[in-house]
Amino acid sequence: MAANYWESTQRKHWQFTKDDLAALRQRLDDEDPSLVQMFLLPQLRHLNIYFNQQINRLGKRLGVRQQAMATAQLYLKRFYTRVAIRQTNPYLVITTALYLACKMEECPQHIRLLTQEARSLWPSDLHGHDATRVGECEFSLISEMHSHLIVHQPYRTLLAVQDDFALTSDEMSLAWTVINDHYMTDLPLLHPPHVVALTAVLLALVLRPSGSAPGTGAGAGGGGGNAGTAAAAASAGGVAMAATALAQAQARAAALAAGGGAGFGSQGSQQQQQQMGFSQGNSQGGAETPTPEPKKVTDPRLAKVQRFAAWLADSNIDIEAMVDCTQELISFYECHEQYNDKHTREQISRLIKARSLDK
Repeated sequence: MAANYWESTQRKHWQFTKDDLAALRQRLDDEDPSLVQMFLLPQLRHLNIYFNQQINRLGKRLGVRQQAMATAQLYLKRFYTRVAIRQTNPYLVITTALYLACKMEECPQHIRLLTQEARSLWPSDLHGHDATRVGECEFSLISEMHSHLIVHQPYRTLLAVQDDFALTSDEMSLAWTVINDHYMTDLPLLHPPHVVALTAVLLALVLRPSGSAPGTGAGAGGGGGNAGTAAAAASAGGVAMAATALAQAQARAAALAAGGGAGFGSQGSQQQQQQMGFSQGNSQGGAETPTPEPKKVTDPRLAKVQRFAAWLADSNIDIEAMVDCTQELISFYECHEQYNDKHTREQISRLIKARSLDK
């Protein structure tokens, strides 16, 4: 994709603040409050997890590339900022989003084949729908998105920086998985793709278990995300290391901007972590905290994290946005542990049946 992200419709029309996004969704709920009260749905994060899983299930049946499935997920998110979920059959929208995404990502699927696979995947919720309904929904999808169909993904940035940061196959695999997982959050609507990609690199550097086996993540050619893999790696020590790296990058960038040196102490980094809202369960907190200098030699992973933090400080990357991405992803992994697939599926099916959206 040769288009410039900074001049793209994605940046101009589909990047929101958290307050703006919340206001859009609240306005949709306020349009028909009785419907909201009548059909209670799981929290949005759990809906996002479920929708992500369904897109991946359908995509894998058809052998769809990961980038097309990611584009479909972003189409779904955009559509549901304009149309209330309760007004639609989510399975029809998922099918249509994947069909449209495949066309845009130059891996088209025949509409009849895709519809047939969708109906076999969700027989009780799509039994009355055929290719014609998918075509009608496609028109609605394009209309609600104002024909803004070009999507910039974080995968391209990740592949571009692989050699720059000497990422191993395991680190690339986990970073790819984190990017896959971020589509189950609001991050694609909040931050640029390169910020998400660099956040994924940082988390891959600090969260990868030392004993992880190669190929446990999604990989560069893999399918859907594996939130369990990344969540299992999200130890307190890894989160603290991520917080320290971002704090050091911010401190160094501030020092360079003020015309000072590149140095920064561990005490200042701890204060930065507190301002960011990260947990510091492993921090000693004293003024005499040992400096991490000796570990630069003995711990290759720590050395790589420090080099990454120095690179961030010297770049024009929005570190505050990376802090927000990191917090959101860690929060998502914690939320994922409470996700109940059966409950979510039943709530959606109840809505579809009660409102005759399956016909």
